[in-house]
Amino acid sequence: MKVECKVSADYKEPYAVLYISEITETVAELVSMLEKEHAGSFTLAAAKDKKTYFIRPEDISLIRTEGREIACYDRQGDRYLLHKPLYELENMLDPSFVRISKSAIANIRQIGHVEAGFNGTMELVMKNGTIDYISRSFRKNFKERLGLT
Repeated sequence: MKVECKVSADYKEPYAVLYISEITETVAELVSMLEKEHAGSFTLAAAKDKKTYFIRPEDISLIRTEGREIACYDRQGDRYLLHKPLYELENMLDPSFVRISKSAIANIRQIGHVEAGFNGTMELVMKNGTIDYISRSFRKNFKERLGLT
């Protein structure tokens, strides 16, 4: 791999661009290391249309497993794929994110409304129109986080 680094006092913030044909495990680890290096402006590396995008957590509405993939939806409802397991993302994200089921995490600040659903579930509609469900086992924690109890 060819690597080039430019050092200058003119750069106020580190910025990296990778030109790659595919995201390998090594590249994903490198991106993760770079994210941790500059934790103050932490972003998540996400893939869409064979491109890698860097998304700030506050721009994410919902993260959920869809089959074998971890998908996240931004404020506009665009879908990206993440390369970290859900439990690791949950630990990385700030308290504005809450687990709503075994397979989903929602950004509290991006919730449009909540409705009662079937079998004790609650339907969660995000501001971008994305819909998911709060399972019964996570409902109590969700309500506590929103101050609804």
